[in-house]
Amino acid sequence: MTATTSPVESIELDVSGMTCAACAGRVERALNKLDGVEATVNYATERALVSGLGPKQAHLALAQVERAGYGAHLRDGSDDAWSARATEIRIGSLRRRLAVAALLTIPLMDITIVLALVPEWRFPGWEWICLLIALPIVAWAAWPFHRATFRNLRHGLVSMDTLVSLGIIASFGWSAASLLFGPGTASGPTYWIGFGLAPDGANSLYLDVAAGMTTFQLAGRYFETRSRRRAGDVLGALNELAATHVRVLRDGAETVEPVAKLQVGDVFVTLPGETIPADGTILQGTAAIDTSAMTGEPAPVAVSPGGEVTGGTICTDGRLEVTATSVGAHTQLAQMAVLTEQAQARKAGVQKLVDRIVTWFVPAVIALSIAVGTVWAITGAPAEQAFGIGVSVLIIACPCALGLATPTALMVGIGRAATLGILIKGHDALEASGGITTVVLDKTGTLTTGTMTVVTVTPIGVTRTELLHLAGSVERGSEHAIARAIEESARRQTTGLQTPEDFSAHPGLGASARIGASRVLIGNEALMHEHAVELGPAAREASETADENGYTAVFVAEDGELIGVLTLTDAIKPNAERAVSLLQSQGLETVLLTGDSTPAARRVAVALGIDRVHAGVLPSQKAEVIRELQGRGEQVAMVGDGINDAVALATADLGLAVVAGTDIALKAADIILVRDDLLVIPDAIAIARKTLRTIRTNLVWAFGYNVAAIPLAALGLLNPLIAAGAMSLSSIFVVYNSLRIQRVRGLSERR
Repeated sequence: MTATTSPVESIELDVSGMTCAACAGRVERALNKLDGVEATVNYATERALVSGLGPKQAHLALAQVERAGYGAHLRDGSDDAWSARATEIRIGSLRRRLAVAALLTIPLMDITIVLALVPEWRFPGWEWICLLIALPIVAWAAWPFHRATFRNLRHGLVSMDTLVSLGIIASFGWSAASLLFGPGTASGPTYWIGFGLAPDGANSLYLDVAAGMTTFQLAGRYFETRSRRRAGDVLGALNELAATHVRVLRDGAETVEPVAKLQVGDVFVTLPGETIPADGTILQGTAAIDTSAMTGEPAPVAVSPGGEVTGGTICTDGRLEVTATSVGAHTQLAQMAVLTEQAQARKAGVQKLVDRIVTWFVPAVIALSIAVGTVWAITGAPAEQAFGIGVSVLIIACPCALGLATPTALMVGIGRAATLGILIKGHDALEASGGITTVVLDKTGTLTTGTMTVVTVTPIGVTRTELLHLAGSVERGSEHAIARAIEESARRQTTGLQTPEDFSAHPGLGASARIGASRVLIGNEALMHEHAVELGPAAREASETADENGYTAVFVAEDGELIGVLTLTDAIKPNAERAVSLLQSQGLETVLLTGDSTPAARRVAVALGIDRVHAGVLPSQKAEVIRELQGRGEQVAMVGDGINDAVALATADLGLAVVAGTDIALKAADIILVRDDLLVIPDAIAIARKTLRTIRTNLVWAFGYNVAAIPLAALGLLNPLIAAGAMSLSSIFVVYNSLRIQRVRGLSERR
């Protein structure tokens, strides 16, 4: 007996109270202390993926997060109410504190700077007025930083909030101590205003630094939080496509019900302008369906009875009666949202490294700040100057931008791709996209429609109409793909197809039946030989021409005499040639991989301009071809229909599955291409590369900022106030640079 293993249970938590990547690392370590648990916490999405616990054990994870000093809520499906409410509360609090801080900081800095530069204007007690103005700024407006610091210190930990809080408290405390215990003046111009020096009497007041630092940090945190919410809204837009109510047809009457009550097999009605509530098959009605919001395809798709519709798309101009085939979490839209959420919540390998750096970087910065201030004091610098330089180092080194560099870009890139009908399953796909050199394309179902069509009709001794009439009448009794193509062609070009009598299917060969008084045989050359039908020169010439072009030849005989040859082929999809050309313009070599014959493969390759061909490859051998290419040093992306290509998709460095329907969650691919347009392939490569470039730009900026800024601060070349502003602007730059990915346009949007 073969042992079976149960899938590992997992839950997802919304986490509140995190203010930096170090906080996310702390929550992650706390969760990983639970037995059998493997957790990943993403600061950008404010979510935790916890493997090893099911919903019934969720209270253990919630308690662990709360013990670490943060709030948590079990995430239930697509319900974002809790996280949205927590974000709105945080944004509102930051907005109020920022407004108060800014209103008080502006006059405080004006008074401080003016009186510092013009000693003659000073009046008795001016320092105390400045102190009173600064007090609500550093006590109330800056309270989020202090609260996070106190919470972390209770657990023996530090974070980026610790650096900010220490800088604010140190600046305000030094000023208060100087007023209470100091002489109020000092010798030598040691305190900077901007890039200049202040005269005696103002050099020990750091109140404007404390206030300005608070205001800059609050502004940075406020805009960062709003921007991260905007990034998350890309996914929210996908969830919002779903209908909330449905018109269910019961006993001939329409009743409006919540969409949650809809069941598979129910018949629902969609009117013009309404959102289709579930995946289904059309019973009655014709309409044009707008799929642009979900797939990025701009042109409406015409549907009719027997056609399929997808939940989340819009019926633009007709009334449809639809039988529900997938509802709720099983619809294509729901699976797209789930896959996108999971991808956004994962961490890139580089982000895990960044998180480890941040955890030790903060205490290292505190130690460096103390060391730098001490060295300046020992070397003879005035206490005020040494203190200011130490504070500058403390503030400028905050690695907030470093913690945001990767997750924000991942979140925006994956969300934007989803709106173009591209589902990126995780960070691995983005990291792999940067090194891809070769794209391997499956033929049938990927570059071609997978549906046979009649290309040529060669009658021998009969008219074209007679040949098609007899062939189409026989094929009415068969379900074979070739039979369906011949019947469809005959219906278009003739009338009155007859019902076959004494129909017989010959597996692998063809079919035969009685049509009227004639016995008609239709099939391949082997079937003709089996029934002693002579082909003749015309038939052989048609057959050879078909072989040279990669077509399939079908022979038709009536009462033992050959009467014609039909040739069929698998039609190439629209935009296939342009898609291949665009891949090549991206610097990628294209390879056609198919189980079809070499002539058939070469016909498609020549038509599309594909560089190399591997034909006659069985599904089980496709992975071997991929490994062979990799053995030559090529980085390979495989594009397949996800049915016979699962092993090859998993073997490739980057797997892209062209799929449709509710099968999307089952494919062995890194990227799932939902939009029914081959231009989605270069789109997927382009947006993956854009996201990867953005991540690299963010990391270069974040690392470069700290590497360049810390020495400047340590050398005494940065005002603490300017350091605070620069640190906030660094984080804002990273977030807004990531949001630029939203501007990436799909190729179909440019037409």
